[in-house]
Amino acid sequence: MREVTVDEGADGQRLDNFLLRLLKGVPKTHVYRVIRSGEVRVNKGRAQADTRVVAGDVVRVPPVRVAAVSSDAAAAVPAREFPVLFEDEHLLAVDKPAGVAVHGGSGVSFGVIEQLRRARPEARFLELVHRLDKETSGLLLLAKKRSALTRLQDQFRERDTHKVYAAMVFGAWPRNLKVIDLPLLKTLDAAGERHVKVVAHDQARRSISLVKVVQAAHGLSLLDVTIKTGRTHQIRVHLAHHGHPIVGDPKYGDFARNKAFARERGFARMALHARHLAFDHPADGHRVELDSPVPAEWQALLEPS
Repeated sequence: MREVTVDEGADGQRLDNFLLRLLKGVPKTHVYRVIRSGEVRVNKGRAQADTRVVAGDVVRVPPVRVAAVSSDAAAAVPAREFPVLFEDEHLLAVDKPAGVAVHGGSGVSFGVIEQLRRARPEARFLELVHRLDKETSGLLLLAKKRSALTRLQDQFRERDTHKVYAAMVFGAWPRNLKVIDLPLLKTLDAAGERHVKVVAHDQARRSISLVKVVQAAHGLSLLDVTIKTGRTHQIRVHLAHHGHPIVGDPKYGDFARNKAFARERGFARMALHARHLAFDHPADGHRVELDSPVPAEWQALLEPS
């Protein structure tokens, strides 16, 4: 065992992110496993992955085998910039394409954050404020200062942000179904993969999604979904539970229909897009509202033949 004292640079960081940076080369799944098992302690007490560490905290870290990262592996991360939607000295908002992970881990060598760091070697600080699933496109917010990161993450945690996703689903969504208020339970299978389901359970968490039909045509519905709670896979599970899975969703969708749709219409990605984000600027508090347009190929699927 070793004990690590949290310094000012890590003040306010989530425990999982603190360990992932400390234990470079350790698989992400192993880091989460030792946290869940209680082997990691903060000030001698058990802690969760989302526990915020504070400067001066003492983190007990169990022995782990750290794989050496070769210079070849580091060089294999390609430098890449992404379309910028907003940038100042505190923040960076980019338009993430579908199929690109936000960070490396779980079988993914690198993601948006590693590529941006490679493209911006002069950046002293660059961290993800939040995450998007690999197959979800759209607005992704990053912090360029530690102070900005902690203030923005506080807003996300306290639900002081406003997030709207565009989702294209199979079928005609009922226009009178505007509020989904269903509890969600997150589980892990034997391989450590997350799976979420609607279930009445004392550990399930209340989850609320607001749904608005934007357009419907050709057996598809384009929806705006505003999330009032930010549960894992919330939108995907809520929509599928009501019989209208997201087009191309590989986990909660209609697999046979996805395959046929990809073959017939040439569309093989998951149709979920982070299109709007509003938050208070971490420096002066003014409201920032950002938008990412719905991908053009979605609109083509809804237009008259």
